Amino acid sequence: MTAPGFAAPVPILRSFDEAKARAFYLDFLGFRVDWEHRFAPNMPLYMQVSRGGCVLHLSEHHGDCSPGAGLRIEVPDLDALHREVSAKDYQGANPGIEDQPWGTRDMTITDPSGNRLIFTADKPG
Repeated sequence: MTAPGFAAPVPILRSFDEAKARAFYLDFLGFRVDWEHRFAPNMPLYMQVSRGGCVLHLSEHHGDCSPGAGLRIEVPDLDALHREVSAKDYQGANPGIEDQPWGTRDMTITDPSGNRLIFTADKPG
């Protein structure tokens, strides 16, 4: 008997400020909003954003998750992503690329709520 397979996880990241989250994820990183939900007009926002195969949930609900999470996101062309975000006028980040001893190149960007997004690609060769 074979064990059932798993789908890719969808991380839930804490968000404190809707405008800052939208500026970071949509304008700076190029994600799109797939859907958003509020239980009532003045309630906290819960939304799904995606770019390519990367899907994230952002939650303003206390208790859904803790701020300060870290996640690794594999990208096919880290240099192209670095050029893309470096060309944007975003005050909150000026990321660089670091070679890691375990064989990857990483670009770490911290979102406005303190979550670390580590964009990663294997070193060539």
